[in-house]
Amino acid sequence: MTHAQARKRFGQHFLVDEAVIDQIIRAIAPRPEQMVVEIGPGLSALTGPLMSMLGHLTVIEIDRDLIAGLRRRFPADRLTVVQGDVLGVDFSALGDRLRVVGNLPYNISSPLLFHLRAYAGKVVDQHFMLQREVVDRLVAQPATHDYGRLSVMLQSRYRIRKLFDVSPDAFDPPPRVVSSVVRMVPLSGAYPRPKSEAAFEQVVARAFGQRRKMLRRALGDWTSLIDWNALGAPATSRAEELTAPQFIALSDQLLEAGALQA
Repeated sequence: MTHAQARKRFGQHFLVDEAVIDQIIRAIAPRPEQMVVEIGPGLSALTGPLMSMLGHLTVIEIDRDLIAGLRRRFPADRLTVVQGDVLGVDFSALGDRLRVVGNLPYNISSPLLFHLRAYAGKVVDQHFMLQREVVDRLVAQPATHDYGRLSVMLQSRYRIRKLFDVSPDAFDPPPRVVSSVVRMVPLSGAYPRPKSEAAFEQVVARAFGQRRKMLRRALGDWTSLIDWNALGAPATSRAEELTAPQFIALSDQLLEAGALQA
């Protein structure tokens, strides 16, 4: 039984299934000296086990009532509470080699994943509980139904693996959807990076804005500047048929041709 009322505006669903909690903690496998940041600790389902294994934990929470409970339960010298909206948090100020974990509010999961993407260079890994539908999009391969803008943008920065599904019964109140736990590990320096993140984001957004069209139509006046052979894709390709590295190469081509600003 929970001791706090879940608030719809914060998208709260409290994880209460001990077996699932244990499974998540085992997947994270935290070590005492590591810098772990938990997003949305809620009623401490993960916070308690994490605190028992870590020297120090940082949590980000927006709900004042839940923060009061956290401060009562855990010593201030071992738990740092960042109060506020996680979408406004500067993760680079929290340290280096961060391990980020959380049962993420479903109503902000995509914006939050994009927000965290900017800090991937500071992160060792991320373990999140998300709506299964979002995780399926994160891990989707080209030329599949779930593959889209979210897939490309996140796969360009992380190696992503779905670990296991979690039924609605594991939460109080139960959500109307199945959840999944995902592991995201930032890609090494050997993986291609766009010459301009802004150009890359613009190209991916425009390409998937009209995903049913062939890219040469969806990209309009940019099309004449594309070297399809160098891209390794036919001119008849649709957005969902290109891999993340191909989108990076495409945005670099358009940047060098002067079609986009860095």
